[in-house]
Amino acid sequence: MVDGMGNMFKQVVSIFLLLGSGVCFSADEPIRPLQKISGLDPEIVSLGESLFHDVRLSADNSISCASCHNLSTNGADTRAVSLGIKQREGLVKAPTVYNSALNFVQFWDGRSRTLEQQASGPVHNPLEMGSNWGDVVKKLSKDRTLVERFERSYSEGLTAANIVDAIAVFERTLITTGSRFDQWLEGDKGVLNNIELEGYELFKSYGCISCHQGQNVGGNMYAPMGAMQDYFRDRGTEVKPPDFGRFNVTGDPLDKHLFKVPSLRLAALQHYFFHDSSVHELERAVEVMARYQLGREVSGQDVLKITAFIKSLAGKHPKMVDK
Repeated sequence: MVDGMGNMFKQVVSIFLLLGSGVCFSADEPIRPLQKISGLDPEIVSLGESLFHDVRLSADNSISCASCHNLSTNGADTRAVSLGIKQREGLVKAPTVYNSALNFVQFWDGRSRTLEQQASGPVHNPLEMGSNWGDVVKKLSKDRTLVERFERSYSEGLTAANIVDAIAVFERTLITTGSRFDQWLEGDKGVLNNIELEGYELFKSYGCISCHQGQNVGGNMYAPMGAMQDYFRDRGTEVKPPDFGRFNVTGDPLDKHLFKVPSLRLAALQHYFFHDSSVHELERAVEVMARYQLGREVSGQDVLKITAFIKSLAGKHPKMVDK
């Protein structure tokens, strides 16, 4: 096993803390319907959306946040790893930005606690935007219309802190509501078919629910990649620094291969799975997770039922024009 009992202990403790807190569990089911985040300033939302699509955040004015987080599809990338400036390849799969406001930390390794902190990461990453806030603010300050928009919304005007605040406020609007599963949770018991309902029961009985629950069906705890079997040994490719996960942030050996559990809300729309994009099909992802995270082998029939349930989790957003 990967770092054996240490990581397994952390996983078990995390699960019990979640169960005891009541934060992620409704009275009847361990998954809760998604709700829009209210109270957001519409002018700041609009400003943040503009910045989300602004290529001037990158050193060579070639990419924006939207380049790796396509809002018209699933808020992620169709590539295994995204391309930054000068066609530089990223190190891990870009996660979806949809529903990211509900994650308890940002990035696979949890190195950012908030959306605001996360927004700074790609700007400074040499493999992504390769810039810095000083240069970005200097470029944006030449845009008089943009400066005026900042002055209307922030007393300090256009600053690095206000740029990340506006982007984060916009990202808080990216909640995918109205999924068929949420409609079922809210009382429409005829909206799911028998296969989807059986898939949900299997999802719970196999143990998937231990890491994937709450509004975001994940995103609220860390778990080791390979809790029950050595995923990295069996993967057959070289283990590289990005595979160390949370360890890269804390330096704690017990955090090696520990990752934020991803949300399953839009898993059915993804093109690749896991931090390393090692799996391309949802059905295969279910099999791999069952084997390495739960120590279970899932029959083909059960896989199809579980994936049918996962597909029912995908909600809607006005910007998902291709869904």
